[in-house]
Amino acid sequence: MSSYRIDRESWAKRSIFDQMGNIGAEVGRAINYYRNGNEKRLQGAMDRAYDLFDATIECLAKQHSPRLREVLLARDEFSRLFFDGTFDTDAESLERYFMAFAIAARKEAERARSNDA
Repeated sequence: MSSYRIDRESWAKRSIFDQMGNIGAEVGRAINYYRNGNEKRLQGAMDRAYDLFDATIECLAKQHSPRLREVLLARDEFSRLFFDGTFDTDAESLERYFMAFAIAARKEAERARSNDA
C-alpha cells in the first residue's frame, strides 16, 4: 500500500467532475499497467485510485450527497475489474464512464476561464 494520500481539504474544494475525472485518470493508468503486465506500477495506480475514491466518498458523505451511491458503485466496479475474469469488456466500459467526467471537467474549466476573462 502506498503512503501517498491526497490532501483532503484541497480535494474537497474540487467539483465532482474534476474529482471523478482525476479518479478516472488513475483508473486508466491501472488498466494500462494491467494490460502491459507491469505489476509494480499497477499497484501504485490502484493505491492512488483507491485514495482518490476514498477522498471523494468522504466529501460526499459529509455533504449527504445523493452522488455517494454512484461513487461507491464505481469503486466496487473498479475493485471487481481485476478479479472476475471479464477484464476486457469491463475495462472499456469503465474507461468510457470516467471519460464523461473528464470531458465535463474540461468544459467546466473552460467556462470558468471564459467567465474570468
